[in-house]
Amino acid sequence: MEKYARLFLKYLTKILEFVIAALLACAIIIMTVNLGLSMGELTDSSTYPNYDDLLTACFNLIIGVELIRMLYLHTPTTVFEVLMFAIARQIIIDHSSPLNSLLGVIAIAILFATRRFLFSSFDATDKTIFRASQKVSQINRLFHMDIPCADKDDTLLDVLLHKMHEEQTEIGTGACVYFSDIGLRIAKIKDGKITRIEVIRSIH
Repeated sequence: MEKYARLFLKYLTKILEFVIAALLACAIIIMTVNLGLSMGELTDSSTYPNYDDLLTACFNLIIGVELIRMLYLHTPTTVFEVLMFAIARQIIIDHSSPLNSLLGVIAIAILFATRRFLFSSFDATDKTIFRASQKVSQINRLFHMDIPCADKDDTLLDVLLHKMHEEQTEIGTGACVYFSDIGLRIAKIKDGKITRIEVIRSIH
């Protein structure tokens, strides 16, 4: 019951995030149209939009678009892009001191280094523990996963053991096998039998 309650809350939060993203997208579209309609005044530096206002508005809209992507993708890459645009906006628009600009450039360099060396190729975003006897076809259908299986009656244990045999992985609590975007980990062994398996969903 707790598992399905978590599933319900997960779907509810996804719906709320979608609504927020849709409202933000509508606001960005309206602001973009308004910006386009006011482009005729661009040559007059005393009215909106002048060049600085144009850059500020464009950066704000770009950051808004990246926020929408972050809401529905939930990946470190989208967070990285939001932070990068926010820092770039601070450097380009604010015309602050050279020291602040240098700190902004260093911050962007740190972001790129983090992306290059610390982002994992398999970064788990969702972990759920199932009975080892649970059928893979049911899990795939209910939880919108894509755990590969040779037969519709295959259980999680069948898939796990087959993959571990292929990779010659030693059986033990905590042992993992990975597919393209799904990981399976032995969560519990009782009386020498695997009873619980954790399914790990990748960000990719």
